[in-house]
Amino acid sequence: MLTVTGRSFRNCDGVSRRTFLTAGTLGFGGWGLVDLLKAEDASGIRSSRKAVINVHLDGGPPQLDTIDPKPNAPAEFRGEFAPISTALPGVQISELMPQIAAAAERFTFIRTLVGSDGRHHAFQCQSGFREKDLAAFGGRPAMGCVVSKLQGSAADVTPAFVDLMQGRPLVRNSARPGFLGPSFQPFRPDLSKLFQRELEPAMKGELKRLGAEQTVSLKLNTSLSHKRLDDRRSLLAGLDQIKRNVDASGMMHAMDRFQQQAVGILTSGEFANAMDLTREDPAVIARYTASTPNRGIQSTTSEGPDSTRKFLLARRLVEAGVRCVSVSISDFDTHSSNFDRMKHLMPIVDHGLCTLVADLEERGMLDDVSIVAWGEFGRTPRINNKNGGRDHWPRVGPCLLAGGGMRTGQVIGATDRIAGSAVSRPVHYKDIFATLYRNLGIDARHLTIDDPQGRPQYLLDNGEPISEVV
Repeated sequence: MLTVTGRSFRNCDGVSRRTFLTAGTLGFGGWGLVDLLKAEDASGIRSSRKAVINVHLDGGPPQLDTIDPKPNAPAEFRGEFAPISTALPGVQISELMPQIAAAAERFTFIRTLVGSDGRHHAFQCQSGFREKDLAAFGGRPAMGCVVSKLQGSAADVTPAFVDLMQGRPLVRNSARPGFLGPSFQPFRPDLSKLFQRELEPAMKGELKRLGAEQTVSLKLNTSLSHKRLDDRRSLLAGLDQIKRNVDASGMMHAMDRFQQQAVGILTSGEFANAMDLTREDPAVIARYTASTPNRGIQSTTSEGPDSTRKFLLARRLVEAGVRCVSVSISDFDTHSSNFDRMKHLMPIVDHGLCTLVADLEERGMLDDVSIVAWGEFGRTPRINNKNGGRDHWPRVGPCLLAGGGMRTGQVIGATDRIAGSAVSRPVHYKDIFATLYRNLGIDARHLTIDDPQGRPQYLLDNGEPISEVV
């Protein structure tokens, strides 16, 4: 049984989209999936296997305690962790990342990520834009939603964009379609039974205020055969024919396409199989599962060692045909106990990223799959004395790139002596997205999508592919 969750939407006249998609019509226990699917044909090369795995380090990772250690800085800045050498001559990173250090030739270390909006969610890591950009028209769309429009098809048996994020990015709907509208909402399966991520009390309140229709569930009725499902679909298509003939807007045709892919996804089994880790070789599952850290503390909002299996889900989804997968690892919001919490969290990320890169390379997929790991901002160079934590620091943050045919094994950018600001080669969020789009075969600076007013909007208004890696 596959359960899919996502936001429900209503048309401006207040009538739910395709409300007859209920147990009495298609045999479905809900109607929300149709609002999550694509409505346009592919515009790219459908045989392409190019994909992006976007890893959000929820809360904002500390640059000094990850890829930009400053061992010569005063103690109130450098913190507890010693730097270790990597496979790249002269390059050091935190002692918490020994696996990435050993495989450094497979990664690009960007120490000068700039341009943060300072907002505590993943929207900028999903789109490159600040939250208020084009807010009057619904806001900018997440990259995965753009890819759904450009490269998705109603005939696909897997969605183009799958959002596996939990916690803060889920509550705040970071991977949203913006002005593209609900047709291009990400496909958002419910991971709560697979991976526990306790919400902060304030976020629980946010989720409650969003109301009962924040998420919906759709299940395929196991008593309904595929033949009966096809018969009912044909009947509905016939009933809709008159409406389509008089529908100048084309909405009825679009809803037929939503229905088509909804049925295709649920009956093909490819997506469900990709999400079912019991179908994976137990040795592979064990390989992806991180060891329990032998030091540090796990905060109530941080995930455990099994959260690295999200990387395995991402790989399985890409193999099944998904173009963009978003994953989150929580919780890097270390205002207190930064060092004890990092002792728990970073070995998990270290293991997950290295295993994913090695697995993709062994399967011959690494050149086709771009990986980015980053957060909404960095953290303060100075340790706050009261709580032993690091606070929000939008001025500069860390970012890791791998795969996608990019040139790796290098460090880009340099910060000052306390890792507080970029002194050379700043890299903006939009530069990262220009690079990722390029890896998918999309020229984001020259391709436009019409907003609700019919005006063409470039996918990116600024930013260039990072010349050192492309």
